[in-house]
Amino acid sequence: MLVINNNNYQRSAFINSSNIVVGSFYAKVNSWKGYMHLAETNKDLMDENALLRYHLQNLLDKDSAKHALFLDSLPKDIDHNRYEFIVASVVNNSVHHRSNYITIDKGSLDGIEKDMGVITSNGVVGTVQNVSPHFSTIKSLLHPDTKISVTIDSNATAFGSLVWGNNTEPRFAMVRDIPNHVKLYIGQPIFTSGYSTKFPKGIKVGHIVQTDIVSGGSFKDVRILLTTKFEQLHHVYIVKDKLAKEKLELEAGNDNNG
Repeated sequence: MLVINNNNYQRSAFINSSNIVVGSFYAKVNSWKGYMHLAETNKDLMDENALLRYHLQNLLDKDSAKHALFLDSLPKDIDHNRYEFIVASVVNNSVHHRSNYITIDKGSLDGIEKDMGVITSNGVVGTVQNVSPHFSTIKSLLHPDTKISVTIDSNATAFGSLVWGNNTEPRFAMVRDIPNHVKLYIGQPIFTSGYSTKFPKGIKVGHIVQTDIVSGGSFKDVRILLTTKFEQLHHVYIVKDKLAKEKLELEAGNDNNG
């Protein structure tokens, strides 16, 4: 003890040796403690896994509930044997460009094909443009080249073409080529016509907010407020028409026959 207390080098060597011994001892003690508490640790992990499963199931239930609410929101005369709706999440979205596109997390491996229609529980989103195995891009309704056949009222009072045109506002669009004799009013709803294979008949797309727009000739245009809130898109539904191929092939035969 006198040597260690009176010599710095010997004191330092003793302390270092003691730290090694003590550290090794504590490591073994902690190892034994860990082993002794292994059952308790496993129980904590099991409880944590159970909690994570509970939250995961809640998320799945919410998605299922949203899907059920979406199906309930569809027009009652939609043939569910003809149409299949594939749920996808939006992973990229533009709304303020002149030509807007949306990217979703579903692709060809999920049955997505080019030109399929895309909707939400609130209205129309656009059409599938390009497809890879795991992703797809959608040409948004907020694109100057997008044109959708629509009807005035659900009773098909008249038909027109829904276009966004060169608009800069993501909430508004135009319905063009409505016959002049058709009576229109503010708040009148606009629906998909069902003439194409992209969208079922009767999906609401918006309502009229301006009627006094004259396009010339025998037709007029109206301005509508879109029901789809493009700034808040999180989930969409891709419309798969199981009879699309048959319909398109038959119509193509008419063109080939002149």
